[in-house]
Amino acid sequence: MRIVILCGGESPERDVSLSSGGSVAQALVGLGHEVVLADPAAEVPVLAGPLHRGDRVEVSAVGKEPPSGADRRRLQRRMEAALTSGPVLELCRSADLVFLALHGGWGEDGRVQELLGRAGVRFTGAGSTACAAAWHKDRAQATLGAAGLPVAERAVWRPAAGEVPQDVRRLVAAGPVVAKPVADGSSVSVHRIDSLPQLELLGDELSQDRADLLVEPFLPGREFTVAVVGDHVLPVVEIELTTPLFDYTAKYQPGGVSEVCPAPVPAAFASRLQELALRAHEALGFDEHAYSRTDFRCDAAGEPMCMEVNALPGLTATSLVPLAATGAGWTYPELVQRIVDLAVR
Repeated sequence: MRIVILCGGESPERDVSLSSGGSVAQALVGLGHEVVLADPAAEVPVLAGPLHRGDRVEVSAVGKEPPSGADRRRLQRRMEAALTSGPVLELCRSADLVFLALHGGWGEDGRVQELLGRAGVRFTGAGSTACAAAWHKDRAQATLGAAGLPVAERAVWRPAAGEVPQDVRRLVAAGPVVAKPVADGSSVSVHRIDSLPQLELLGDELSQDRADLLVEPFLPGREFTVAVVGDHVLPVVEIELTTPLFDYTAKYQPGGVSEVCPAPVPAAFASRLQELALRAHEALGFDEHAYSRTDFRCDAAGEPMCMEVNALPGLTATSLVPLAATGAGWTYPELVQRIVDLAVR
C-alpha cells in the first residue's frame, strides 16, 4: 500500500510523535509498503520518502523534557493550513491510507480526524467523536463513571479564574492530590500536591495558560495499563515506578520506570482489568476499527480506578502498547500491520 505517516504536530508530545512516526515507518517499509513520513506542522513537512523495502529509516530519540509551548501557535497555523489545502493534503488524498502517529493536541482531540474525514481521507485509529470524548479527562471520567466503571473523585480548577474553589480545597485537605491538565497526554505537567499553598503556587505558574487543571486524589497503589486493538484485549502491563508519578521523564527515559508484561497479578485480577479496559474502550465510542490504551491506578485497598483512555497511544520503541503486543506474541511490525488492517477492512 501507499501509506503516509503523519507525526510531529503541534502538541507538547511532538518529540514522542516524531519517534513513533519513525518507528512505524521502519516497520511499514520492512513489510513492503511504500511510505512517506510527514510532519504537517513543519516548515518542510515531508521528512522522508517515498521509502521502499531496504531503505534506511531514521528514528529520532525522545528528549528528556517536553518541548516548550512557546511556538505552539505557529505550529498550529502550519498544521491547519497543511491539512486543509496544499501539498500535504494532496499527499494524504493520493495515499491508500494515512497512518496517524500524532500524539496529543490536535492529533488526539479529534481535530485532525475531522479534517481528514472531511477530505475523504482514510486513516488509522478512532474517529473524531471518540477521540474528542477521550481527550477531555473530566468529561471522559464522567462518561466512564456513568457506564459503571470505577473512577476517582475529581474536581476542575482554572488557575486564571483566581481563587481555588471549595471542592478542590476539600480534596487537597484530604490529600495528597495529583494536579494535571484536563486535556493533555504523555504525563506532561503532572504534579503531586501536598498542600493548598503548593497548589496555589502551581496555579500562579500556570495562570497565563488559561487551561483547566484536573485535581484528583493521589492513589498510592499499583499502576497498570491495558491496550485494546480492534477486538483483541492485550495482556496487562504493570508500571513499576521509581518515582511517585508516571511523568514524562519516567515514561520516556531509560531507568525511570520498569514495565512488566504480563503483569505479575492473579489471573482473575488481570481478567478484571482487561474487562474494564474493553468496557472503557466501548463506553467512549471506540469501535472495532480503533485501538486504545486504558490506564489504571489502585487505591490503598488495591481497587483499580480507571484514570484515562488514550486514543493514539505512543508507538515508540519504549512505549506501552508495543510491550503489550510483545506479551501477546506479536512482533512490532505485526502490531503496526494489525492497526493498518483495522483501518482498511
